Formats: sequence, C-alpha cells, structure tokens
Amino acid sequence: MISFNLNGKATKVDVDPGTPLLWVLRDHLHLTGTKYGCGISQCGACTVHLDGKAIRSCVTPVSTANGKHVTTIEGLAETTLGKAVQAAWLEVDVPQCGYCQSGQIMSATALLKENPHPSESQISAAMDGNLCRCGTYNRIRSAIQKASEQLGAAK
Repeated sequence: MISFNLNGKATKVDVDPGTPLLWVLRDHLHLTGTKYGCGISQCGACTVHLDGKAIRSCVTPVSTANGKHVTTIEGLAETTLGKAVQAAWLEVDVPQCGYCQSGQIMSATALLKENPHPSESQISAAMDGNLCRCGTYNRIRSAIQKASEQLGAAK
C-alpha cells in the first residue's frame, strides 16, 4: 500500500510500487489533467509537484510519492499561486491545442513558488524541457511574467 497526500487529501493506493505515478493518477485516481506525452521525461506534459518540486510523473515510480505531498493541476487550481497563473494564462491567451498546458502551468508555478520575480533567462531555464507543439513559448513567458507581477501587486 502506497500512502501520500494528494491535493491536500490523504490517499492510499494498492498498486505495484514501480507503477509510474502518472498512471496511478490517471487510471486509479481518475485525475486526468496530468497528460501522457512521451513516456520518457522529455516533453513535460506529465509534470506534477512532489513536495513542491516539479517532477515528470511518467518516469517517477509511485513508491517515490510514499509519505509525500503530490499536487496535480486539479489541486493547483485551489491555491492562490495556481489561480494567479491560470488567470494570467487566460489573459495572455496562451493555449492553442492545450495539451501541454497543465504541465506548463505546473512548471511555471514551481518556478514562481521558488522565485517570485524571475528574469527572462530564469523563466527560460525553468521551462526548458516543457515542449509545446503549437509554439506558444513567447505567450507562456509573458503569462509567467504577468502572474509574477500580479502576485507581487497582491502583497
């Protein structure tokens, strides 16, 4: 039995400890906001937070989450930071197809949590590895900057 905190709630799953966290989230816990993209940690579509750090859930065994806190895009929507980033995403009109966006938002919020006022180069470095087939990288960077500004103004 693997036990962890998922989006603020105690969660237990009886699965093989080597099962990728992505498949536990999607297939066993029915949280489908986290997407499967490549399965080899190269695209970022499967990004979730593990104890506040952005990780690729497609290559992370669920046993790694045992006793820790996991946040998905569904749980992020309940936080001030998550709401600010999602609002900035909408205001800048980031998504086109939208497939990669939950992973993009998870990486962006991990960055802003660690560094509330990142530079352009820090944003680029933090978002490196999150692929967008639609090429909305400039809008993603703009939305991160907007969220940073809005969060700073809210204090």
